[in-house]
Amino acid sequence: MLLAQKKADWLGNIRGDVLAGLVVALALIPEAIAFSIIAGVDPKVGLYASFCIAVLISVVGGRPGMISAATGAMALVMVTLVKEHGLQYLLAATVLTGVLQIIAGYLRLGELMRFVSRSVVTGFVNALAILIFMAQLPELTDVSWVVYAMTAAGLGVIYLFPLLNKTIPSPLVCILLLTVVAIVLDLDIRTVGDMGELPDTLPIFLWPDVPMNLETLKIIFPYAAPLAVVGLLESLMTATIVDDLTDTTSDKNRECKGQGIANIGAGLLGGMAGCAMIGQSVINVKSGGRGRLSAFVAGTVLLILVVFLNDWVAQIPMAALVAVMIMVSIGTFNWASIRNLKQYPLSTNLVMLVTVIVVVWTHNLAFGVFAGVLLAAMFFANKIGHFMYIDSSFDEGTDTRTYKVHGQVFFSSAPKFTAAFDFKEAVEKIDIDLSRAHFWDITAVEALDKVVLKFRREGTEVNVTGMNEASMTIVDRFGKHDKSDEIEKVLGGH
Repeated sequence: MLLAQKKADWLGNIRGDVLAGLVVALALIPEAIAFSIIAGVDPKVGLYASFCIAVLISVVGGRPGMISAATGAMALVMVTLVKEHGLQYLLAATVLTGVLQIIAGYLRLGELMRFVSRSVVTGFVNALAILIFMAQLPELTDVSWVVYAMTAAGLGVIYLFPLLNKTIPSPLVCILLLTVVAIVLDLDIRTVGDMGELPDTLPIFLWPDVPMNLETLKIIFPYAAPLAVVGLLESLMTATIVDDLTDTTSDKNRECKGQGIANIGAGLLGGMAGCAMIGQSVINVKSGGRGRLSAFVAGTVLLILVVFLNDWVAQIPMAALVAVMIMVSIGTFNWASIRNLKQYPLSTNLVMLVTVIVVVWTHNLAFGVFAGVLLAAMFFANKIGHFMYIDSSFDEGTDTRTYKVHGQVFFSSAPKFTAAFDFKEAVEKIDIDLSRAHFWDITAVEALDKVVLKFRREGTEVNVTGMNEASMTIVDRFGKHDKSDEIEKVLGGH
């Protein structure tokens, strides 16, 4: 069974994976160079990282068909470290980032993705689509009409070529065709070669040249920790999106470990830390890539292109790659989310919009997702708290007031729970029926203590009945109303 799965992952879609890998390799080059510039390092640092991470993650990752490489989100975290301490400390931080991510995988932190609501994922996707589009604007600003014409032609090829042939990915045709046109017509437009010098040698194994002591750890850990968090967050979110696009599942904990191994490899080959790329992953899936072979081909071809065919690669017009990325932006954005604004609850829409705004405003995916998850949790707690209610009945024969509690009692509904009792009513006995309630946390237990002890302080007999086993466990452990010394203290004070 395991062997059959491995065979399917690697050889189940050879044609689609190889062609998709070619498209991704070409689209990775300018992005890797751009992210290197953002981080303040030589372009080869980003290119080597993209090669290494893509190849390694294809083997050890938990999401076949997903592309990982050097990314802008990670590059932004590195800027200060590179500026203050140099490349070698960045390489050391990259290795430590990988170690932290492997630890996260063994701690099964990938399972935390189940706490991310669908509205947060939608906001994440829409924000990334906006950022991908915004990243293309510099290539379309203060340029000649030729650039606009080439970009429009590229989009035309991408969307119309599938009507003629669906076997060959249209983004690949777009890149090749526009490159030929630019060379033949000798067009004066920006090319990949204008972005930075491509490497002409293969990467070599190199241990970071930094002192192996506590002082080095103090320098790199404040950068490695956020790199690990941002990398895992973006990778797990992207894995969830690829799951949806391909209608398959992935191993999130294996993906955490895989990202760690890939980053360690990148650091030891002179590359910067990276993670999954939603844009390239969408390109891969829409170009027919589904298996591990697509990421392996993308990384391998990338290295071959920049080292052995760099003269040809340098002539690829940026307009062709801009057209591909605009296609990715349009395809990534969840257009249905705009129509659903009128149908979905206000809380769901707010979570999605806040996630989008924070990500676009800060250019930090982690901040946006954290904001969305926090807001979703607050709305959920508030909603569940409203479902808790208490009704009461009075038996004149026994002078007993019975309170029946319904729903979930926790930090959000605890004040409502306490307010439902009439402490001024003069009755001989109070029965609190919890058979239809559940106590979740210490705040709920303290609310029950407050009610019981307050009634007893007034000389009223209180009985608590119907508590389920889970509630009883937390009440027995943290509750005070059933402890004889607490009761005596309250009654003695009275």
